[in-house]
Amino acid sequence: MESIDHALATGRRGLRTRPGTFLLGPTGARLWADYLEPRPGFVGAIDLVHKLNLPLLFTVTGAELVEPWETRWRPSHLSVSASSASGVELVEDKFVTWSDCAVSQQVWTNHSSTPVTLRLEVDRSWIGADGSGSRSVERHGFTVLAVVRASVAALWDGLVVGPGERVQVVVAAALGLAGTDTRDELEGRLDAVVDGSGTAGGHAPGAVVERQVREYQEWFDQAPSFTSSDPVLDRTWAYRWFLLRHNLAMPRYGGLEGPLFYEGRAHKMTKAPWDPAGWEFSKLIPLSSPMHLLDVRWHPDASLGAGLWRTLRAAQGQDGLYRSRTVGQEFHAYANFLGWASYQYAQVHRDVPDAAAMLESLAAQVRGERELLATGGDELPIETEHILTGKEYQPSYWAFDDYPDDPRDRSGYTPLKRVDRAVYHYRNARGVAALARLLEVPGFDEFDALADAVAGDVLAKQWDDATGFFYDLHHRTDEKAMVRNVVGFYPYWAGLVGAEHLCGLDAALDLFDTGAPLPSVAPDCPVYSPTGSWRGVYVKGRNGCSWNGPTWPYTNGVVIDGVGTTSRRFGHRYDAEFGRLLRSYALLHFQQRDGRTPYLVEHYDSDTGEPISDEVDYLHSYFIDLVVRHVAGLCVDDDGRGLTVDPLDIGLSSFSLTGLRVAGRRVDVTYDRSAGLRVSVDGVEAAATTKLGLAALRVPLT
Repeated sequence: MESIDHALATGRRGLRTRPGTFLLGPTGARLWADYLEPRPGFVGAIDLVHKLNLPLLFTVTGAELVEPWETRWRPSHLSVSASSASGVELVEDKFVTWSDCAVSQQVWTNHSSTPVTLRLEVDRSWIGADGSGSRSVERHGFTVLAVVRASVAALWDGLVVGPGERVQVVVAAALGLAGTDTRDELEGRLDAVVDGSGTAGGHAPGAVVERQVREYQEWFDQAPSFTSSDPVLDRTWAYRWFLLRHNLAMPRYGGLEGPLFYEGRAHKMTKAPWDPAGWEFSKLIPLSSPMHLLDVRWHPDASLGAGLWRTLRAAQGQDGLYRSRTVGQEFHAYANFLGWASYQYAQVHRDVPDAAAMLESLAAQVRGERELLATGGDELPIETEHILTGKEYQPSYWAFDDYPDDPRDRSGYTPLKRVDRAVYHYRNARGVAALARLLEVPGFDEFDALADAVAGDVLAKQWDDATGFFYDLHHRTDEKAMVRNVVGFYPYWAGLVGAEHLCGLDAALDLFDTGAPLPSVAPDCPVYSPTGSWRGVYVKGRNGCSWNGPTWPYTNGVVIDGVGTTSRRFGHRYDAEFGRLLRSYALLHFQQRDGRTPYLVEHYDSDTGEPISDEVDYLHSYFIDLVVRHVAGLCVDDDGRGLTVDPLDIGLSSFSLTGLRVAGRRVDVTYDRSAGLRVSVDGVEAAATTKLGLAALRVPLT
């Protein structure tokens, strides 16, 4: 893959809701910055394992630097520069290493006529005179350790920079946890970036940053490359790989040994130092874990998915359900399609040793959900709490009471046989059965039978012929809640539909074609609001989650996937529509839809595309998998021993997907409108055709 810095470099990235702040691209196994303030070093809201809001790791004082600062954002590091009114200039590069060191390389130039004294400052409430300290965090049951070091020891007491002089210093803080790290280990990590032997920390000028760029890029060098005649798709591809790396974590503590992918490293909680309040996303959230598996399966490092599987199993209850969790607490058991996504992951990584253990775990989830939720006389799960499908305040829960003014009023609330729950249940059952066959493990035939039964109930009960859509049902009477929720598209995604359902898809795509498709509920709903207010009231605040109108990347990925799957099943009928929706989805990834400044958040105004929330670099959706399976057309056979290559024609004049690893083989797919489509395996051409859509190419891998 090309340099991730080159692909995504841009100017200032800062929070919309906190003007003047800086966002930082690189993250450590535990350490990251929610945001940084325009001050030298690391000042802002800094986090370790979970949200902590450390206000200060270190800074350098001595000059009043004037805003605005010049900024160059890159995935691997942030470059800033500023000057004082008197003529003192700072040029700084800052980053976080995977080993949890916050590093700042600073070059100070004194253009003034008087000396300037630079001084290193830390938070003396927990960092001592020797640069080390510890602080207990009761919320999570751990103690933070830190060691701060400067390449020039004089910086602690005051480093004088005379008129016309220039100095370069490196300051770094290594962080860890008591019980898993020692001070000696933290000191050892600092040796790689600052050794105190001179003004450049014993390194040639720029060497500290060059090493970070090189080491950060190594993860991306393993990933496949995608280029095409559409630069927005190319840039989105690169950004999605950055999102995976940015949200990859290795807590190695308590209930989260890791690795896992956070849903986000979010700004949503309050910013009280050391005491944030509210919901955070830097935890295990099984709702989004399937999305992470679908995208990261195309990275050749199989330990990423296998590690996530282990983390999930550690969060599984006796009832079979996977819980959200931090290192010390368990939370909601969200709906998910982990059974299906895990099977998809194992198709690509055939020899993952954890697959057999995960098969048993996934089977337990399906059995547990069937026992706990499918209690309404059929195989359709009943959802009693609207938040547990991750789509809180979706209007169908209130449809049987004419949508009260305040949806928090439980007197008008009805549990439902949800379409999304049913489709997840179907896909999980089918995934468990298919994974068992892939692993050649007998005794799982019950899951295909269950999937067939769920599919039959979805088609017989949740489909409405008159309106051509799938609906949630009253949990007792099976009466349809006549609300066109976005989850009504999910049966198309699961491949449950026949030709008789296509007219319904045509009509629904037209109805859901808002300014920023696809809204969470159709505009004909009585409480539809593109901004998420409910009859004029923002139940969860202006930036809060409410699935009665806003557009969400989460469901964009699923529905667009469904459009692509349906198109291929029915003679490429929806290729152009898939391409249109994919590009619309891609533009959500960029600030002001400029195609340049990466800025994906949780949800958007469905009329205008304006970001509603401000959880930047959010990851509860998928995109890479859509490009691989639909744009490049590469689908792995059920047994993982071959490929079908059948791209959708979305109007590209060319594309190239190279360096993909499937079952240990390298696969490259290239297309040019004049030269046709070609597929190579391990550098040898395996199949070719002159035009997209003529015929699916069959490519054996064994």
